[in-house]
Amino acid sequence: MEIVGLSEDNIKKISEIKGEDKLVSDYRLESFSKFNELSMPEFGPKISLDFDNIIYYKGNDRDKEIQNDWNKVLKPVVDELDSLGVLESEEHLGGMGVQYESEVIYHSMLKELEEKKVIFTSIEVAMKKYPEIVKKYFGKIVNNGENKFAALNGAVFSGGSFIYVPPNTTLERPLQSYFRINSRNMGQFERTLIIVDDNSNLHYIEGCTAPTYSESSLHAAVVEIYVGKNSKCRYSTIQNWATNVYNLVTKRALVDDSGTMEWIDGNIGSHVTMKYPCCVLKGDNATGTCITISVASSNQVQDSGARMIHLGKNTKSNIISKSIARGGGNATYRGKVLINSGATNSSSNVKCDTLILDSLSKSDTIPVNSCFNLSSNIEHEATVAKINEDNLFYMQSRGISRKRAMELIVLGFLDKFREELPMEYAVELNQLIKKNL
Repeated sequence: MEIVGLSEDNIKKISEIKGEDKLVSDYRLESFSKFNELSMPEFGPKISLDFDNIIYYKGNDRDKEIQNDWNKVLKPVVDELDSLGVLESEEHLGGMGVQYESEVIYHSMLKELEEKKVIFTSIEVAMKKYPEIVKKYFGKIVNNGENKFAALNGAVFSGGSFIYVPPNTTLERPLQSYFRINSRNMGQFERTLIIVDDNSNLHYIEGCTAPTYSESSLHAAVVEIYVGKNSKCRYSTIQNWATNVYNLVTKRALVDDSGTMEWIDGNIGSHVTMKYPCCVLKGDNATGTCITISVASSNQVQDSGARMIHLGKNTKSNIISKSIARGGGNATYRGKVLINSGATNSSSNVKCDTLILDSLSKSDTIPVNSCFNLSSNIEHEATVAKINEDNLFYMQSRGISRKRAMELIVLGFLDKFREELPMEYAVELNQLIKKNL
């Protein structure tokens, strides 16, 4: 089954395929109406998309059930995922979900987590099995009128993860979802909803890839995370989309009293990325952190950063952005820190570093920092540098090739990001960086 083009009839078809109730179907149609009303972003890189030529849904007619056994998944799909290292990574995880095109095809979770009443499934299954939890949080942190691509996601969302961690629960191993686009002109619109209830802890990892085609593909996801009192959530992602993909994502977390939200966000691929993970520090003593890297090569624009909204008292935020531009790429930091008048005794620290590898490339830092009370403070530091030829010469004089010397300097520049990743993902990141230099 393949649905091409954006229309009210096609949105109804997606809802029918998924067997959704009227409430969800109405939400999709309301989102489509807002999509038509909203204009394209007035900031950032130019977005050139033919919405009528995008595949909004592609599913496997033969088997619509989510499997928990790789032997029951189509062998060509398994072989492809295995070549990407997806199957191998599962042994390090508490649970894994895999989305291929528009549908989640595989899901597994350790029995001990099931016994702890942890829920990890697709958003569609959650809507049917846990409607009261979904209804309470879905679309509340990211409104479907937020921006044009959040509205588009609300209209055509398919796949994505739902996680609920009960109170007083710590997960020793991460949960992971992997998203794969494998068709020309494919759009992927997963919807992720994560609730980490009071006094609990979760690490969630996301991976994204696509093969390269001449036609543009679109990835427009929405991620909503609720972090309860005294809880912690870490969301790590490394996206390596092909250079024909527009990666336009809305991510936001709402953090309650003494909660901690950490975004660890890596952007290696895509033609255009616009992504600004956000923490709304609603509760007193809440903390938000965002550590990002962006690598922009030829014909790539990485427009990324973070947003920290301080509402509670004694809240803290920390943004570390590392950008690399090479081969004429554009790596831009775009961020916002807002400390509200009621967020007394709060603080934010922003540090943006860019490494430019040649004379063709470009980097901009575009911060918006606002503080509305006298007991709080915002610190912002930005640096732009080129690789020092003296350093390269010194390393070459010690028998290190110029290419290897450049790799070592770049990996050292990204060390703060790499040390936040599990070992196996840090190794994967090293390989991706080397391929893109």
